[in-house]
Amino acid sequence: MSRAHAESLIKNIIRDIVRECAGRGHAVSETLVAFMVKAVVLDPRNGFNVDRILTKQDVQKLEELCLDKLMEKCSPSLDTIKMQVYFDLNYTSRREFLEDIHRVMESKLSSVSREITDSRVKTREELEALYRKVVTYILLRSGMGSPADINTVNETTAALQSVFPHADLGAFMVLLKRDKEQQLKELTMTVTGIRLFNKAGKKGEQETDLVPSALTEALPAIRSLENELKVSQSLAWKYTAVLEKLTDPDCRSAERDVPIVLLKQALYNIRQHEGFLRMLLADACLCAKHVEILEAEFSSNMKLLKETVKSKAAVPTATVFPLFRTLSKLWSGLQDEAELLNILNNISINLQPFIASQAKIFSEAHLDGLLESSEVKTDEQRMIESSGERINPGEMKSHDWLLPETTASFNELPLQYNGVCGYTVVTRDGLLLPGNPHVGVLKHKDKLYVFSSKDAAVKFASSPDEFIEEVAEKAKLSPELIQLLKLHQQFSCVSPYPEMQPGESLLVKLITKCESSTQTDIHPLETNMDKSYEWNEWELRRKAIKLADLLSKVTHSTQTDLSHMRRENMTQTWLPNNAVCQSKKDGESNVPKPQTYLAGLRGQRDGHVVKTNLTRPVDD
Repeated sequence: MSRAHAESLIKNIIRDIVRECAGRGHAVSETLVAFMVKAVVLDPRNGFNVDRILTKQDVQKLEELCLDKLMEKCSPSLDTIKMQVYFDLNYTSRREFLEDIHRVMESKLSSVSREITDSRVKTREELEALYRKVVTYILLRSGMGSPADINTVNETTAALQSVFPHADLGAFMVLLKRDKEQQLKELTMTVTGIRLFNKAGKKGEQETDLVPSALTEALPAIRSLENELKVSQSLAWKYTAVLEKLTDPDCRSAERDVPIVLLKQALYNIRQHEGFLRMLLADACLCAKHVEILEAEFSSNMKLLKETVKSKAAVPTATVFPLFRTLSKLWSGLQDEAELLNILNNISINLQPFIASQAKIFSEAHLDGLLESSEVKTDEQRMIESSGERINPGEMKSHDWLLPETTASFNELPLQYNGVCGYTVVTRDGLLLPGNPHVGVLKHKDKLYVFSSKDAAVKFASSPDEFIEEVAEKAKLSPELIQLLKLHQQFSCVSPYPEMQPGESLLVKLITKCESSTQTDIHPLETNMDKSYEWNEWELRRKAIKLADLLSKVTHSTQTDLSHMRRENMTQTWLPNNAVCQSKKDGESNVPKPQTYLAGLRGQRDGHVVKTNLTRPVDD
């Protein structure tokens, strides 16, 4: 069976599971189902043979196992997987978060901008309506007030009229759409800067007091993240202490009746939550630093603007407008940081339901009862205790060891298993203990491993490949460890798509990829343009003489009877230009037309003729 057919089969399985879960009242995403299918296939306890074709019975069994896992109630393992899927779908880098914020803003303003740029006004009322739309656009983009607030609208209108009066709408309407959009953005920046300056001058506030209201509401999110992280760390340390006690070989058999599997799932759940909170808190602290920098720049630019303006009646626009736009950019930067803090805070809030199951199974009183008199050590205390044990590279020359004294950027090394001791995961039945890099970092096959003690480091180094394989087996039994320990690369070669052809396996060779680029000519086709072409015959003759260099040569000629008076002559002349001259200018004047009336011409042979002049005077 082709790979395309295999992919189609697995997609159908995923759709069937999603449909069945929806029928049972549980809405699940295809991403979650796809991960669960992969986890079920990887689990050796389910008995899927990756080297043979999946039959109908295998497909039915796979769907039933996935449904059973997805329908589990109060399962810390399932909640951890759901939390990982949610975080992967909603968390991204700071740059992409900011791009999304700007994209959402542009989409919100697109309808208003389109109405302004596409309008064809003809009457005064339509011009007034267009001007009001420009004011609305500026308010929405700047985020300084609502278009429904009359005072805010009047303030913005007054600021806009100072830089863009109604008379300029005519010139605005004849611009291209792209130029209109650019001018709208520039007007927004200028008007926003004017409003910020007026607000600082009118209220007499300090420059640092002028911050977006959204930022004031978002900054407490950092404190909230810190508190949540402390709670998660405290729970993780308690779970670690309980499991460390129960997995100890000297532990009494009576104490082993405690559900260790659930305790491990709860530990993985809370450790994953702690890891996500650390990432969110790091981004939030970075936002706080950017806010401090932006506020300092905002304050200095506001002072510079005040010194530039002072009490002057008029200031050149070339001097003051750039300062207004700078203020607007800094204000937009503060708003972006506030929006990013809100996003991070919302993610942390949405993570809370995924740790509810472990809290329901193991209450704080229950954990304290399991601990009894056991000491709860923090990660920092474990680091301090193991810092006295150091690997001596001279004693283990067969391996590469990295130490703080000999390694640059030691604290930024990319550690395997997310900094967890791999030896403890294998020997203590999946217990997660943080490794201490100061003991010594083992470099094996270009990967770096840390350990919780010197003894763990020595034993792991004795057969690292076996321990690495054992950690992968532990992850197959607990699929949430794949992301928690960052084992994606180790499992990237495992494909859940069944390759149905004989002799083939679900294990496919990892395809290595690298970035490459190709540059081509702008015009790959050859052109027939001769850059030295000349249409003037005399220019060609001049070039020919220059090439022959006849000026420095002596010319000899001979004339015979046959050639006498028979040489052909050619002359090239220029036709005379048509010339026109004007000798006089026609003139005319408007004078009355002479009119004369003769009376007595008819009926009288000897009658007296009376002549009357009817010409109108010139003055009329």
